[in-house]
Amino acid sequence: MTDVTGVPVDVLHTLFRSEQGGHEQVVLCQDRASGLKAVIAIHSTALGPALGGTRFYPYASEEDAVADALNLSRGMSYKNALAGLDHGGGKAVIIGDPEQIKTERLLLAYGRFVASLGGRYVTACDVGTYVADMDVVARECRWTTGRSPENGGAGDSSVLTAYGVFQGMRASAQHRWGDPSLRDRTVGIAGVGKVGHHLVEHLLQDGAHVVVTDVREQAVRAITDRHPQVAAVADNDALIRTEGLDIYSPCALGGALNDESVPVLTAAVVCGAANNQLAHPGVEKDLSDRGILYAPDYVVNAGGVIQVADELRGFDFERCRAKAAKIFDTTLGIFARAKADGIPPAAAADRLAEHRMALAREAGSR
Repeated sequence: MTDVTGVPVDVLHTLFRSEQGGHEQVVLCQDRASGLKAVIAIHSTALGPALGGTRFYPYASEEDAVADALNLSRGMSYKNALAGLDHGGGKAVIIGDPEQIKTERLLLAYGRFVASLGGRYVTACDVGTYVADMDVVARECRWTTGRSPENGGAGDSSVLTAYGVFQGMRASAQHRWGDPSLRDRTVGIAGVGKVGHHLVEHLLQDGAHVVVTDVREQAVRAITDRHPQVAAVADNDALIRTEGLDIYSPCALGGALNDESVPVLTAAVVCGAANNQLAHPGVEKDLSDRGILYAPDYVVNAGGVIQVADELRGFDFERCRAKAAKIFDTTLGIFARAKADGIPPAAAADRLAEHRMALAREAGSR
């Protein structure tokens, strides 16, 4: 069911374009009293209730917001499938600057919309939303994860997201250089926010050299003040051109790998936490043609969703950490499948995820 009342024609075109991924349900939410405008996209429930976070972002247009929700929810289906979770993929976006319009009233209204789906979609944190926000949403919606420990949740999921990305990097190093250690490798991290700053810690502990950048100067300063050995560059363009870079790690918003960045990328490996790193289909082949190993984003950044899924059954950190550690083996398996089939790793990951979802659909139709 899609509520299309008052939606511009260009947004409707975005909703129903077949290449967006064949979503089961898209809900457009509006609460005039609180100023809420949101999109909830459910891509698949073949494996179970759709699970994915809520992004709060000042989109340039409603069409951009819908497109992001569609892309992100599709990515969650694939991420949850390869993480071995019994969840489909969903994602929500709230339109607006969270620094300007986020209020308790708005979050409660959003919670009521999620609750109206009756458990088909389970929400959590994402860009622009935090544990405290999920505590508010949960007051209106029991299908809310990423809550604080005081409110029955697991707290910050970025800790395990970073740990999973680190495991993906180790697997990438094993496949590329025959050794999972990152000692003396130079890793460039674009975005040192929720996940990126935890990733810096793992890399330094493993003996890596780290270079960072972020659109927020204070985020970079927080890292370099804590770790003077970490270098900083002005922007992402400078980072991807850095000589001697072994691994490029996009950990901010998506689309970092595009027609402009891939030709000048100096790194031999790409492995990061950002969702939807490939700007469009075909970029994965461009990376492969240049001999750059790409660790599919939705594979390596699954640590956070592993945590929030576990919250639904009674959170146990060590159980989640052990499951997130398996991202190492999953990533290696994808590289092996890609080599055997003669395809880029992103295509191999898609095939494996689609196979698991197809088996679930077949079983459900019997």
